[in-house]
Amino acid sequence: MSVFASLEEARDYFKGDVYALDCGITIDELGEDGSVCGFEITDRHRNAEGGVMGGAIFTLIDLAFASAANNRHRPTVAQQVSVNFLSGSRGRRLSARAVCKKDGRTSCVYNVDVTDDLGRDIAQAVVTGFKL
Repeated sequence: MSVFASLEEARDYFKGDVYALDCGITIDELGEDGSVCGFEITDRHRNAEGGVMGGAIFTLIDLAFASAANNRHRPTVAQQVSVNFLSGSRGRRLSARAVCKKDGRTSCVYNVDVTDDLGRDIAQAVVTGFKL
């Protein structure tokens, strides 16, 4: 059962995540099994080498996890995150799909996969959440 009645209600709740919104990240899909978030890559997301900054990718992962986990139990916060950066993006947009792997009484585990709009695997993360 979803905590949020609609995608719009979730977007309204996460307006409080000002940093993620300032980075241009949007919640694109939300369901009982997970969420999808994304952003259009701009110059503000790039590092000195021209690639997408790891922090921008991490922020995308964090919001994808947060929207999915808080749709099952609110509030839930990230307790531990492990990220593997797999490849640089050649596309124009990044998307992160968060999927629940374990939903326990006090904790949860989500896999988050980041891809670009060309289908390239950019990063993968495992996020352990703590239910407050």
